Amino acid sequence: MSDSTRPAPRRPGSAALALIGEPVPADDPADASPHSFPDGGTWRTEVPSVEGPEALATVLKESSRLDVPIHRISQGSGVWMLTDDEITEMTGACAERDIELCLFTGPRGTWDIGAATRTDSRGGGLRARGHDGLAGCVEDAVRATELGVRCLLVADEGVLWTLHRLRERGVLPADTTFKVSALVGPVNPASYTVWERLGADSINIPSDLSFDQLTEIRRAGRAPMDLYIEAPDDLGGYVRMYDTGELIRRGAPVYLKFGLSKAPGIYPYGAHLRDVTLDTARERVRRGRLVLDLLARHGADGGMSPLGSRLPGELRRFPAGPVS
Repeated sequence: MSDSTRPAPRRPGSAALALIGEPVPADDPADASPHSFPDGGTWRTEVPSVEGPEALATVLKESSRLDVPIHRISQGSGVWMLTDDEITEMTGACAERDIELCLFTGPRGTWDIGAATRTDSRGGGLRARGHDGLAGCVEDAVRATELGVRCLLVADEGVLWTLHRLRERGVLPADTTFKVSALVGPVNPASYTVWERLGADSINIPSDLSFDQLTEIRRAGRAPMDLYIEAPDDLGGYVRMYDTGELIRRGAPVYLKFGLSKAPGIYPYGAHLRDVTLDTARERVRRGRLVLDLLARHGADGGMSPLGSRLPGELRRFPAGPVS
């Protein structure tokens, strides 16, 4: 059955509520996103916090067992926390399955020596501090792309703009994509369009935004959204499985991220965190299966991009100009 002939997705609980006279609000066509991925799909999948080759192997094994399709796998500790051999192993394993691998770029304020990020105000947060912080992120980007990585995760406007200009100049491969971290994700339409114009190819939207706020942002920007269906505790711990169909309808094109609440932080990853990292990797894939099953029960599982799809389509950018 093609998407054009599918019946409209049903709202959760609609049939049972109708029997007792509880009306289900009708969808407003004006709220629906007019955009899609260049392949025509409206959603893709992502498994985050896959911190090394062993965690990746665990995710791939579990995704095969549970039949969970994966478009993108991302890592949060950073390129600088992986050896060349580990990066090469991860790129090879993802290439075999036609999955995009996204690695975080290096230094960030929360790990730096400055005290501001440890105050209640959190100071500059994850942003790269000073020239050395920026340069470290650039070094990570160059090294990772030379080893075959084609997606980089950034948490700083200046880093993004610098990497975009390097991509425009051919220092980084033209098909490299940049993903904005959930820890700095925009919460209004104006900031979303700024990130897109700075070079973002997908942008993490905080999981606590309302449907109306999501619609407002989508009307302003075209870049694909990344959205935790279940957020880690340091991002609020929200679980929005029943919202998934509506998040797709309003936010398309969107990456559905299978996060995990009530799980300890694992950044920066090392062998001392091995057991919890592998256990949570397996559970993230299981959470993905739950989301996909829910979409199928509601008839809202149509529109997934073909596996192997990764490019975002035509996006709006600021003029790059010369690299200073």
